[in-house]
Amino acid sequence: MSADAPDEATAQLSTPSFFSRLIQSISQRYQKILDDSVPHMTARWLMLLAFGCGYMLRVYILQGWYIITYALGIYLLNLFIGFLSPRIDPALMEDPDFYDDIAEDGPTLPQKANEEFKPFIRKLPEFKFWHSSFKAVIVALVCTCFDAFNVPVFWPILVMYFIILFVITMKRQIKHMIKYKYLPFTHGKRKYQGKESGQAFAQ
Repeated sequence: MSADAPDEATAQLSTPSFFSRLIQSISQRYQKILDDSVPHMTARWLMLLAFGCGYMLRVYILQGWYIITYALGIYLLNLFIGFLSPRIDPALMEDPDFYDDIAEDGPTLPQKANEEFKPFIRKLPEFKFWHSSFKAVIVALVCTCFDAFNVPVFWPILVMYFIILFVITMKRQIKHMIKYKYLPFTHGKRKYQGKESGQAFAQ
């Protein structure tokens, strides 16, 4: 056996297969598309709306896949709640050991009017909210191509369950916002005006 045989075997093992290189190439291109789409928020959400309307139209025409639609609605509701929630729950701030535990975990919500302004940091950022929602709609569309997912069900019951769950969840979220005095938006927050205005900050 030649001395070069082990080196050749090692080189063959270290060289990625065609399938691995293909997956890596597709993943890189997909990530590149995602990175390029980050600034185009309006276009992204319009595309999601178009796909969502297409899915609803397909379900309406086919008169089926109500379980998939219900699961999609629950998942989107869960994402929406994460989008409205702060990254750090203000309820945890009432714990005296809280600030010791997150000393290096980043900024938190201001608790007083004269406290330094800190932007609202979402539990689920806008881009991740859109990306997860878009993937969920695509998966739901794919599921409508298979009869195995078309489970017979009385759809008005699912609609009623979803409405009740939506109302209860949003009511709890709104109460949480009122109790801890925060809004999941940046509109109306203090903005720096500069020296020319004569005031450091303006509402």
